[in-house]
Amino acid sequence: MNLFVENELAKPGLKIAFKQLFITFAIVMIGTIIIYFVWEKHFAISALTGGLIGIIPNIIFALKAFRYAGAKSSKKVVESFFSGVKIKMVLTAILFSLAFKFLVIQPLPFFGMFCLVMAMPLLQPLFLTKK
Repeated sequence: MNLFVENELAKPGLKIAFKQLFITFAIVMIGTIIIYFVWEKHFAISALTGGLIGIIPNIIFALKAFRYAGAKSSKKVVESFFSGVKIKMVLTAILFSLAFKFLVIQPLPFFGMFCLVMAMPLLQPLFLTKK
């Protein structure tokens, strides 16, 4: 993690972000396994793809956004946050394009899992408690 963090103050934020991403990934994997056994392989692949399309850009965003912290580097914080958002949006569009071009997608599990990943930041307080 030190490779991506320019400031020691940013470490706690990055740690929380990765904890949230790990929980999200675990839920995607559990959901994918359930879909695999309830329906079939193509539905599970679609669900996993939708989940990964939501998670991968968030990892890049977390690495970019939580690089700086503190009052001395407030301009860098804002710049890294906005550039992280831009990269996240472009990467999401690219991943969607690749999925639609090269995979046979089942829409319900694909978009359902993607929407679940996008809703996870709202649900995270149920899973994460401050210790």
